[in-house]
Amino acid sequence: MIIRKGQTTDLQALVNFNQAMAEETEGLTLDSQVLSKGVNTLLTSPEKGFYLVAEMYGEIVGSLMVTFEWSDWRAKDYYWIQSVYIRPQNRRQGIYGKLYQAVKDIAAENGGAASFRLYVEKENTNAQRTYSAQGMEQSYYLMYEQK
Repeated sequence: MIIRKGQTTDLQALVNFNQAMAEETEGLTLDSQVLSKGVNTLLTSPEKGFYLVAEMYGEIVGSLMVTFEWSDWRAKDYYWIQSVYIRPQNRRQGIYGKLYQAVKDIAAENGGAASFRLYVEKENTNAQRTYSAQGMEQSYYLMYEQK
């Protein structure tokens, strides 16, 4: 297995993974044009974040996105892990753990992170168990949002 940063040549695979994740976790169908623009923007704007992909036998089997949030209290970025997707046939094979370790390694190479954070749907207990197994804990904070 190879873990590497996403490249523009991975655009369609990442769009497909995002579509599959949205459908699976929230029953949503995402607008392909908007999604393609969003994925491409991150692939071409490293200051915003990056994608990591897990590749086996020349196929992308999993991915995640990392974006940054500056912490004035800690003078470091929070690394927000988002858009996590592992193909169903490749789940429970340690792929997320390898992707997460790569995120931590990248953060360490760049002076460290304030912390590693992610959102998970309340009902997605399988994902919650996976994140807990990697040493993550439920945050103290609640999230509020206005659309």
